[in-house]
Amino acid sequence: MSSASVIKLINCSKNNLIEMVLDIEKYPSFVPWCISSKVYERKNLEDRLEIKADMTVGKKILNQTYLSNVIYFKKKNYILVTSIKGPLKYLKNEWFFEERGRQKTQVEFRIDFELNNKFLNSIMEKSFNLGLIKIANSFEKRANSLFDKV
Repeated sequence: MSSASVIKLINCSKNNLIEMVLDIEKYPSFVPWCISSKVYERKNLEDRLEIKADMTVGKKILNQTYLSNVIYFKKKNYILVTSIKGPLKYLKNEWFFEERGRQKTQVEFRIDFELNNKFLNSIMEKSFNLGLIKIANSFEKRANSLFDKV
């Protein structure tokens, strides 16, 4: 199983950042290797927001689609993503958001995953940290382009 985490301090309010992360259908425009994404269900409950969405990741003809369950726990400023169906044997993706002064938010992104395909899993393990940093940087760049008006 591969696991890693990244912490970033981003010039953006916590609420704007959470909203951006939950805007899953925009991912193909800025997230590396995200070819497409689609939200199938969105339930806004009192204490949480539940989303069922799929994402196709890869490059050109080498791509895979997985269905995930995304839960935003409103009071905890926490997002949990788990895989429901697809090439992932296991996925736990967590986002933690903490305000750090005016218009600054510390974001911690953690991911643990394992692919069903053992060969692809061994390839992914070798470049996983670099890929995660690239993805985290893409979210930071997106937040800066949307919200950083300095």
